[in-house]
Amino acid sequence: MLSTIGATPLVELVRLFPDSPIRVFAKLEGFNPAGSIKDRPALSMLEDRIRRGDLVPGESVVVESSSGNLGIGLAQVCRYYGLRFICVVDPRANKQNIDIMRALGAEVEMVTEPDRETGDYLPARVARVRELARTVPGAYWPDQYGNTLNALAHRTTMREIHEALPGGLDYLICSASSCGTLRGCAEYIRAHRLPVKIVAVDALGSAIFDPSPPAVSRLLPGHGAATRPPLHAPDLADTVVHVGDLDCVTGCRRLAATEAILAGGSSGAVVSALDSLRHAIPDGSTCAIVLPDRGERYLSTIYNDAWVLENFGRIPRPHAVQESQSA
Repeated sequence: MLSTIGATPLVELVRLFPDSPIRVFAKLEGFNPAGSIKDRPALSMLEDRIRRGDLVPGESVVVESSSGNLGIGLAQVCRYYGLRFICVVDPRANKQNIDIMRALGAEVEMVTEPDRETGDYLPARVARVRELARTVPGAYWPDQYGNTLNALAHRTTMREIHEALPGGLDYLICSASSCGTLRGCAEYIRAHRLPVKIVAVDALGSAIFDPSPPAVSRLLPGHGAATRPPLHAPDLADTVVHVGDLDCVTGCRRLAATEAILAGGSSGAVVSALDSLRHAIPDGSTCAIVLPDRGERYLSTIYNDAWVLENFGRIPRPHAVQESQSA
């Protein structure tokens, strides 16, 4: 099963921006076996230690903080190798993600109080993971936020995109959280001296690219961060676009309506960011967007009309291509 991680499809999106003078390709990371791009670092951060015998079934315990996708990826890897896994989540993690982790054998702990200084749950989750790493015998914390193997896993992501586009790539647009994807892709681009502009998509209220972010309450997990991760570097991106939760919702729904792709919140963020930039992108440019996960885990939020109405009010319903043409 783990050998199926990576080699995900890259598909051209011809209906998302009809009649646009740019070409857009989407890397569909939801095709990984546990459903997201986080499968790549989950395997990368554990596999070498498992092979060396540093992680031993019945003795070692993997502990990590996750809003969902990495936790599911780690649960899959740990279940395959017979390792105990404890995942620390917060109230923003949806029930389905928690249920999937538990179905794969993970123990899930929930931090219920946010960090006092930042008002966000991430520092509180990390503090609990540090405590577990100190007190649980045989505990190992992969530390997705500072582990260079997280970034290394995504050099392969960028290599796959590069090799699938023999005509060349002009822009790469991807979301930021741990900065693993962003850093790994940037390192590949620069190592191979590719003339690719990198656009990082961050959440409003996130501290990744803004040292003094505005106070914004974020409803959707997995996008942005309350503290700057160690994998961040100031030169990772040529352009940074900040988007809000509503942008994630409208981007996801537009993607589903036009391309029949059901994707998660970070994917909607990337779609909305590209929409805001596309008129400034030179005609004839080729753009690749990374869609981190599938949308089934967001059926109770992004794709739920009642949830959207309660949190954002009534928003325009995106039209499918056929509807637009018939109108």
